[in-house]
Amino acid sequence: MKSPGFTCSVKTEYLPEQSQLPDGPFAFAYTVTIRNSGNVAAQLVARHWVITDATGHVEEVRGLAVVGHQPLLKPGESFEYTSWTRLATPHGTMRGTFFCMTEDAHAFDAPIEPFTLAKAGALH
Repeated sequence: MKSPGFTCSVKTEYLPEQSQLPDGPFAFAYTVTIRNSGNVAAQLVARHWVITDATGHVEEVRGLAVVGHQPLLKPGESFEYTSWTRLATPHGTMRGTFFCMTEDAHAFDAPIEPFTLAKAGALH
């Protein structure tokens, strides 16, 4: 079932203090905001991330909850969290889905569009 109004946005940040220069791995924080812009309350149950580095190496991460939370979002509510990942290269991409469930037990996936993880200057 398609998302009944959940939208996701992401902001990223390179973490030099968590990276091992010059050869990596390279650490990145990402802050995700999930908003229920629909008219039905639903709960975020699980996540699935696809992380791809600059060499094309893909890592998939699946799990219950996000940072220990399974937020129930009523229409108009949002939930924001920050997490992080490491890449073997100074840039890459992430994309994913949140598996959600409405209060009346209809499951749906809320997509997270691909976004870039990049150390400043890594894409030039």
